[in-house]
Amino acid sequence: MNVLFLCTGNSCRSVLGEATFNHLAPEGWRGMSAGSKPTGKIHPRSLALLEREGISTEGYYSKSWNDLPVTPDIVLSVCGNAANETCPAYLGPVMRSHWGVEDPAHVAGTDAEIDAAFMQAYRILRHRIETFLALPLDELKNHPQRLKAELDRIGTLLPEN
Repeated sequence: MNVLFLCTGNSCRSVLGEATFNHLAPEGWRGMSAGSKPTGKIHPRSLALLEREGISTEGYYSKSWNDLPVTPDIVLSVCGNAANETCPAYLGPVMRSHWGVEDPAHVAGTDAEIDAAFMQAYRILRHRIETFLALPLDELKNHPQRLKAELDRIGTLLPEN
């Protein structure tokens, strides 16, 4: 199963989701990321955070949803609301869910405040990914309505601390 983490720029949140998903996913599940208007580069703070967390960044790059190697089975949009982002809508016969996370690239302040925003985005995505991967995935693959309901529920979860 291929899971696409989708946002507009494909420089922060979607890449954090892709890399974290691939780091944690069982065999047969693959994370991808893309943007509707990719920036063409991954934000350096995203790369540094992943490396600090022990997650490989090799082979990841900012790309368009037109350049995906395969058609996704599930599309998780990760756009936030605070900056009035317009979340791209992936068209096609796929399961979709919204896992909104505010864009840490838009945070202004001290280095510590900006790093904290990146860590918060990562923690939210990791918590949701871990919750998703804890589901009985082999069973849910055959029950699309139940899987969609679980994805929508998970998209509202926040880490406890």
